Amino acid sequence: MGEARINPNGALRGRTALVTGASRGIGEAIAARLAMEGAKVVCSARTAETGDSKLPGTLHDTVGRIRRAGGEATFIKADLSSEADREALVAQAVEAYGPVDILINNAAVTFFIPVETFPEKRFKLMMEVQVWAPFHLSQLVLPSMRERRQGWIVNISSPAGLHPKLPFARGRGGTVYGMCKAALERFTTGLAAEVYDDDIAVNVVSPGLVDTPGVAVHGLINEQSKARVQPIEVIAEAVYRLASGDPKVLTGRIEYAEPFLKGLSIQPAELV
Repeated sequence: MGEARINPNGALRGRTALVTGASRGIGEAIAARLAMEGAKVVCSARTAETGDSKLPGTLHDTVGRIRRAGGEATFIKADLSSEADREALVAQAVEAYGPVDILINNAAVTFFIPVETFPEKRFKLMMEVQVWAPFHLSQLVLPSMRERRQGWIVNISSPAGLHPKLPFARGRGGTVYGMCKAALERFTTGLAAEVYDDDIAVNVVSPGLVDTPGVAVHGLINEQSKARVQPIEVIAEAVYRLASGDPKVLTGRIEYAEPFLKGLSIQPAELV
């Protein structure tokens, strides 16, 4: 891994990045990586301060981490299940740093419940946050991206979006989660085709198993899975590469973080 530092004259100098779900875990790592390349980063989540969530990590922590390293960042608290919050988020991001150049749709709310007993309320909430919110946020930033003929949208997915194959193992209630990710991936490739002529890149990064507070809550790391855990730097690096690449080449992709970087012979940078 390369030395962790903020490069104000990096590849993302002068660009505004909006990262959702940035209070902890993958979103926090992505925000730090983009800031390292000179981006002005707007971090968003529901957890702004200690006490807003039972999980560790806050937007205040993420922004403090970036600023202490010499980067530029601010935060906007938002509940992505709310249309008004989504609209206010983009408006306030533009007010803070200017038009959004990079949108990272990372926020998620997840319940693992079998289909037979899955509550309608939770189904609708997952679809709202994981599918409609990325769709709506993209709608909100696209007009400016089209006008300036510049933009990068990266959606964070999961191998859960792949179809299960025989022999089936008894599931742990991940069907709705998989539905959300499959829809997000199809949205990504469809939008990439729609905006290709506008020089806007739209891609998916699918992480492997990453040790984050959310993963810990769901007990996804155990004796059988621990060998598959990937450093969080891998996903952050893959997102950065797709949020800075040539929109005529790196677009419409559904990339798995580790093999994507290996294919480009890129080692992930250490994070600030």
